[in-house]
Amino acid sequence: MSAVERDSAARLTGVLLLGSLLAMLAGVGIVVPSGLTLNSADPAAVLAAVHARVELHLIELAFDVIGWLALLAAGLVLAARADGTRSHLAAPAGGLLAGAGLAGLLHDAGNLAVTQLAADPTEPAAAAVAEGVLLTAKWMVNLAGLLWVAATVVAASDTAVPTGLRRAGMAATASGLAAVVLPWTTGTAGPPPRWNSSATSCIYR
Repeated sequence: MSAVERDSAARLTGVLLLGSLLAMLAGVGIVVPSGLTLNSADPAAVLAAVHARVELHLIELAFDVIGWLALLAAGLVLAARADGTRSHLAAPAGGLLAGAGLAGLLHDAGNLAVTQLAADPTEPAAAAVAEGVLLTAKWMVNLAGLLWVAATVVAASDTAVPTGLRRAGMAATASGLAAVVLPWTTGTAGPPPRWNSSATSCIYR
């Protein structure tokens, strides 16, 4: 791979990563104010919320799919150009990043299934099925987060990466770990009401 091809691949990876971040932030900007966070502890309420705002839910889901697809593509590009870089860690970092994208897409598949279940939220079996789907989607997105963190750790530990970028990578790793610790430690019920109220106040402040 020539120097020009390496530079082009590096720029493409950066564009895909930035696009992934922007798409996911756009999805969050829709979910939080509209109350479509899909809490697996209350599947009946989730079905009612999605049924009432199905258009917003599908728009958010489209942004999320774009974000995870861009992350998957970035991982594949990074892994594919590994032979043309000085880094021996580019391939594993790219593979982990691609794995995160795949797990995120499985999460979105679960959310799409919830959309279909919400077509008739009064169906007696719908809530029971939705609970299992929501839990699966929840752990898939947490798996995606852990793989993303692992990819960042691998990339940031590479001596070929500038010091500033390594520090930024470690900061991103700490943020990513904090984001996935809460769901793994609170189970299906989520955080206690006092914490949840405080977090909601911070979001809207």
